[in-house]
Amino acid sequence: MPASLEKQIKYTIESPDIVKTDVLVPMEYQYQRDIDIVIQQPEYTSVCPMTGLPDVGCITITYRPYNKIVELKSLKFYLLQYRNVGIFYEHVVNRILEDLVAVLAPRYMEVTGDFTARGGITTKVTAVFEGKK
Repeated sequence: MPASLEKQIKYTIESPDIVKTDVLVPMEYQYQRDIDIVIQQPEYTSVCPMTGLPDVGCITITYRPYNKIVELKSLKFYLLQYRNVGIFYEHVVNRILEDLVAVLAPRYMEVTGDFTARGGITTKVTAVFEGKK
């Protein structure tokens, strides 16, 4: 890229501190039966904190609720907060897991980020929480 063009392009990289969990709406799970819930967000985006280039991937959240489930529209708004956040793959997967566990207190939760190739390298990261049995 010519230096003159590079100076014209400005990337806005936000801090992970802007991501708030108060947008997540927990709802009561009314049954004693164990169920597994799988949610996919195939259009997840954030920003590489080193280059400012977009990171794109699929976030998959698998969980077994204890007594709370997440309202899906609120989860969508939570994940959209990452759009301009500079965060590494390994960190975002752990951050999403920690935030959801804090709000839902599930029996089990797994968050996987399956990120598209950049420079010929693909990355898949999984973080797991095992709580109440």
